[in-house]
Amino acid sequence: MPFKFENLKVWHASLDVADAIDAVAMTFPNHELYSLTSQIKRAADSVSLNIVEGSTGQSNAEFKKFLGYSNRSALEVVGALYLAKRRSYVDEIQFNELYQQIEILVKMIQALINSLKD
Repeated sequence: MPFKFENLKVWHASLDVADAIDAVAMTFPNHELYSLTSQIKRAADSVSLNIVEGSTGQSNAEFKKFLGYSNRSALEVVGALYLAKRRSYVDEIQFNELYQQIEILVKMIQALINSLKD
C-alpha cells in the first residue's frame, strides 16, 4: 500500500527540483561545499521531506503547516540561486530554467494548500 505522499504530483515535482539542484550544486567551487552548496541542497531536499512529513495522516491544518514549510524552503532555494548567479556559479540559462521549475513547484504547493479544508 503506497503512502499518501507517493500519489501527490507536487511531491514528484519536488523530487525533480531536488535532483536538478543537486546536479547544479555539484558544479559549485569546493570552497562553497560547506556553505552555499550545502545550504541549497538542504533547502531543496527539505521541500520534498516536509511534504512527506506533513502527509502522515494528521489533520489538514497540520498538513498545511508543513506545506508552508515546503514553500518557504523552495523560496530559500531561489534565494540561494540568486547568490549562485551573482557569484557566477550558474549562468543565466541555468538560473532561468531552475527558477521556472521552482516557480511551478511553488504554485503547485500553494494550490494544494488552497485545496485543503481546515
